[in-house]
Amino acid sequence: MYTRFEPGYILDAHLIEELQGVKADGAFFATLDHDLDVFILRHGQSKGNASNTYQGRYDFPLTAQGEKEARQAGEWLSQFKPDYILASPMLRAKRSAEIVSSVIDPAHIEFDDILIEMDTGVFSGIDPSTAAQRYPDIWEDFYRRSWDAIPAAESSKSIYARSIIAWQHIRDIATRGASRIICITHGGLLQWLIRSTLGVHDWLPLLPITNCCISKYEIEIIKKGVITFAQWTLINLHPLESSCKIR
Repeated sequence: MYTRFEPGYILDAHLIEELQGVKADGAFFATLDHDLDVFILRHGQSKGNASNTYQGRYDFPLTAQGEKEARQAGEWLSQFKPDYILASPMLRAKRSAEIVSSVIDPAHIEFDDILIEMDTGVFSGIDPSTAAQRYPDIWEDFYRRSWDAIPAAESSKSIYARSIIAWQHIRDIATRGASRIICITHGGLLQWLIRSTLGVHDWLPLLPITNCCISKYEIEIIKKGVITFAQWTLINLHPLESSCKIR
């Protein structure tokens, strides 16, 4: 089994509670003085994905297919001339970011522990069949409450708070001048990066989040400090599904 990635942060319980009342909507970005496009994608296929394993914090590398997916994503993203990449430092996301960066050559690339995958608790390192056999009662509750049902998994409150912190970091990067930011992370956190723009605090229903598919969040400054328009213009687009340029 691969080693666990241990983050360099501990979220304070008070901060977690405080951030439950924040959402990364238009008002959240109202201090910006320019429009912002944020492209969010999950890493390419990892060895854990290929074996249908719950990965969590286990540090699985990419497969050859995953490296190919990352390059395809970079080629598609290059049409927008992104100027910043922010990524999880876990192997599968870091390597994906390095490949995307080699294609688009952004001005900056940064790795931040706040973007790592959620801890999947007692399901970590096993496949769904094993999880169902080993923990039948928990498996049944998993369908009702998703990861909040799993012992030792990261709570939805914690992952919501991490998502808001990630958006705060993205906003700070934009304040320093970036206008087209790529964020490369993991399927679990990506669910909540989207949810936290809507103020949604429930796991279910799940969103489709597949390897190296791209979601795009657009922030349009109508009047600085007063009116900001935010919208998701893409959710889970596979680069090969679109041969034409989009805005």
